[in-house]
Amino acid sequence: MRQRKWLPDQRTTEPAEGVFFVEGPASNWIIVREGADFILIDGGYPRDVEHVLTSIRYVGLEPGHAKAMLITHGHVDHTGSAAHFSREYGTRILCSPEEEAHVGGQEKHQVTVGQVLRHAWRPRVFRWMLHVIRAGALSAEPATKARAWATDELQALPGSPRAVLVPGHTPGNTVFFLPNAQAVATGDALVTGHPVSKETGVVQMLHPMFHSRPDDVREALRRLSDVDASLILPGHGPALRMPLADAVVKISGRRR
Repeated sequence: MRQRKWLPDQRTTEPAEGVFFVEGPASNWIIVREGADFILIDGGYPRDVEHVLTSIRYVGLEPGHAKAMLITHGHVDHTGSAAHFSREYGTRILCSPEEEAHVGGQEKHQVTVGQVLRHAWRPRVFRWMLHVIRAGALSAEPATKARAWATDELQALPGSPRAVLVPGHTPGNTVFFLPNAQAVATGDALVTGHPVSKETGVVQMLHPMFHSRPDDVREALRRLSDVDASLILPGHGPALRMPLADAVVKISGRRR
C-alpha cells in the first residue's frame, strides 16, 4: 500500500447533513454531529488516532465533546482509537453485548497470521499486511472499559442510531442505521473496497479469511433487507448512494 500524506480535507465528506464520512489510510470512521455534540462510529487503527482527532477538529468539533464511540465490531482496524478516547476524555465505548469481550480484549475473532501468510504471495495482501504492522495492529491497546449499549441509550445519542446485529464477520458484528440521514454504517458487513480487493466503489464482501464464520455472513445480511437506507457508509471503501436492499440482493448473488 503506497504511503502518502493523509489530509482531512481530501478524505472527509458530508454525504448527509451532520454526517461526516472519513476515509482513513485503510479503514473508515464516521462522525455524526448535533450542535456541539457528536458520536463516532468506529475509530481506525491504533496509529490512526491523530487522524481521527484531526478529522474531528476539521469539522469544527472538539474530541472531548464526543458523547460515545460506537463500535461495529472488535477488529483492531475499527477499535484502534477507542482506548485513547476512553482514557483521555472518558468517552463511552459502546458495542453489542455479543461483542463486548472481543472489544475489551478478552476474546479474539480475527484473521490469523497463518491465514494471512497463505495469501501473502498476492501483492495486494502483502502490501496490506505491511500496512497493518505499521499501523500498530500488533501492539493495539484493548478498550477495557467498553460495554454493551442499551437501546434507549443509543436512540438518545446524536443521529438516534439503531443497531442491527449481523453476525458472521464476528459474533457481535453490528450495522448502525441513522434514520434521519437514511444512512447506514455497515462496518465490515458489506464494503465498497478494501486494500486486498481489486474493486473499488462496488458493493462487495471481504475476503472469507476475514470472517470468523464465513458460511453465516451472507445469511446474516438478510437482516438488512428491510432497513430503509439509501446511503451506504462502509468500513472500507468510498461512500455509496444505493438502496441497502438492492446492495444486499447484489451481494447475495455473488460468489468468490
